[in-house]
Amino acid sequence: MSGPFLLFAPGAGAPSTHPWMQKWKGYLQSIGEVALFDYDYMREGRRRPDPLPQMIAAHRQALAQFREKVSGQIFLIGKSMGGRIGCHVALEEKVAGLICLGYPLCGGGDRSKLRDKVLRELQTPILFVQGTRDPLCPLDLLAEVRSQMKASNFLHLVENGDHSLRITKRGLQVAGETQDDVDQRILAAIGTFAKENEADRSRI
Repeated sequence: MSGPFLLFAPGAGAPSTHPWMQKWKGYLQSIGEVALFDYDYMREGRRRPDPLPQMIAAHRQALAQFREKVSGQIFLIGKSMGGRIGCHVALEEKVAGLICLGYPLCGGGDRSKLRDKVLRELQTPILFVQGTRDPLCPLDLLAEVRSQMKASNFLHLVENGDHSLRITKRGLQVAGETQDDVDQRILAAIGTFAKENEADRSRI
């Protein structure tokens, strides 16, 4: 299959079998080949995430296995925590780009606990897909971090979206839309980002 290859990492509370992950896997397959994986604690049925170094190692292992099967450009895409771990992986591994579906900028929603150091160190292009109602990523703080990042970075806002990019029923009624309409716009933004950065990397 032509097109980019997408390694899709889950969020902290939902494994790759979760309906949300499966829905997005289906969407993303219209862009390129998609592989999902789970972190060790998920596979072992534990609720508490592993220490950061262990999760980075598991993510890198999944990337290495994916690389053996594909020959094209690989993008790391992740839901919440999976996107954050992908950013750490990109400091050590060469990938075409990063796509974060709801980046958890504030630990536990606390504005004083910013997870911004890894973003400032990145050299890899990154697309943030953020809901405007996401308590884990206040948009004013994200704007401040983005202005200081070295990596080329892009933002797709999901108006009235929560941490899982879902819109309230009321919000959908007011906009005269369905959740699928919203999701398709997100997918188009991901497709554009992947296409542009796949082309850029091929010229390096």
